[in-house]
Amino acid sequence: MTLLAVIGDVRRFPSSRHLVGYLGLHPRVRQSGSGPAHHGRLSKQGSAAARHVLVEAAWMAAAAPGPLHAFAARIAARRGRQVAAVAVARKLTVLCWCLLGRGEDYAFARPSMVRRKLRRLELAAGAPHRKSGPQPDPVWNRDHDAAERQLAEQAERAYERLVADRTASRARAGAGATPGRAS
Repeated sequence: MTLLAVIGDVRRFPSSRHLVGYLGLHPRVRQSGSGPAHHGRLSKQGSAAARHVLVEAAWMAAAAPGPLHAFAARIAARRGRQVAAVAVARKLTVLCWCLLGRGEDYAFARPSMVRRKLRRLELAAGAPHRKSGPQPDPVWNRDHDAAERQLAEQAERAYERLVADRTASRARAGAGATPGRAS
């Protein structure tokens, strides 16, 4: 079972929130009257198998260098690794909706890894094996792998700087807005 089989045509979801809700990756909200809303655990409405695939993909994305690794580390420091894995799964769902809706490729994809995975799929589908010898575009190339890994690590550091800058420049409200004075 693939995630795309569960999603179907992504255009049927007007926003990424609808897809997240369809897959059951949104928190339950309990509210009565005008009281405050209580956000709880995941609703788990929708396909359990699709949620499982997304969370497994999230664990792998959190382990590989890149912006998703930095995001997972930031959430894990505050809330724990399991919550971070589900947060990355939700982010992957939003990315999936955006990329499928726009027909784009992921900007931080590592081309050599994508090429290897596609070749494995081709072989599993019955494609013929290539003859040995020099090839114009080899599937395994350690130099390309190292360069792509460095780019992914740079993207991870850029994401960390972005988050640090955003939290440092956030305007303070309330009693802490004016240092030295209590309201």
